[in-house]
Amino acid sequence: MPEPLTPHTFVAKWQDVTLKETAAVQEHFLDLCALIDHPTPAQDDPHGTRFTFEAGAAKLDGQQGWADVWKRGFFAWEYKGKHANLDKAYQQLLQYRESLQNPPLLVVCDIERIVVHTNFTNTIKQTYTLTLDDLLTPQGLERLKAIFRDPDSFKATQTTEQVTKAAAETFALLADHLRRQGHAPDRVAHFLIRLLFCLFAEDIDLLPKGRFTDMVATGRHDPQGFAEMLAALLRAMAKGGYFGAERIRHFNGGLFDDASILELDYTGLGILHGIAHLDWGSIEPSILGTLFERSLDPGKRAQLGAHYTSKDDILL
Repeated sequence: MPEPLTPHTFVAKWQDVTLKETAAVQEHFLDLCALIDHPTPAQDDPHGTRFTFEAGAAKLDGQQGWADVWKRGFFAWEYKGKHANLDKAYQQLLQYRESLQNPPLLVVCDIERIVVHTNFTNTIKQTYTLTLDDLLTPQGLERLKAIFRDPDSFKATQTTEQVTKAAAETFALLADHLRRQGHAPDRVAHFLIRLLFCLFAEDIDLLPKGRFTDMVATGRHDPQGFAEMLAALLRAMAKGGYFGAERIRHFNGGLFDDASILELDYTGLGILHGIAHLDWGSIEPSILGTLFERSLDPGKRAQLGAHYTSKDDILL
């Protein structure tokens, strides 16, 4: 075991470090092991077959890569320098994960933050962040220990299918509400598909992260204001350009060829606000697409309830 290290000693050391990534990575990880009284990679696995630094991993395109640390059945870990873009580190791990036997946790770290992304099969993805200050608390230390000893404690209780079903049913409520206001079913469908796309796009970084959700929260009590913001966003998506201070990419395919919208009232915005905070990047589009289509057809509404079973059943 490494020599024990107190939380205050660890934080005092690493909060002032300005070393480059390559100079800091392994020492930082070894200090984490000391902090939670866990064997280092070399102590736990002298041959480097299941817990090691610089774990070789083939990328999805077939090229060779290396994860900074890997512990089989627990995590793959990628470092970046202080204040770096950890989303890029996460994207690297997504490239490596299959070659590393799909560890349940994908961890990225910039010395000051440890961000844990869950990678369990058929559960919604969750993200947890530990800061240096968190490591001074008993709860933070327990969460850090769980990365090394109990990855299942990070597992979400709801499956992807359960969350997808709930999202589709909520969209069905919004579809019903718009039809009761006299809007034609085809216009309702086109409008809701646009909203659905925006929710997905912000969670997979096609739109600025959280931008659409923030817009819904801001406009929830101002229907006219939300309508104006949404029309402006759709115009930017149709051609590419700025939406406020943020540059929006061009989305082709015809979905945003015009900026026409259906104005949502307070009730409609309340329904949309209730599902905007879901992790849409974890919801299965193939399942949601089928459920969404059924939600727009009142004659098939019963299939949203008792007849929902699994992905295979839905896609028949």
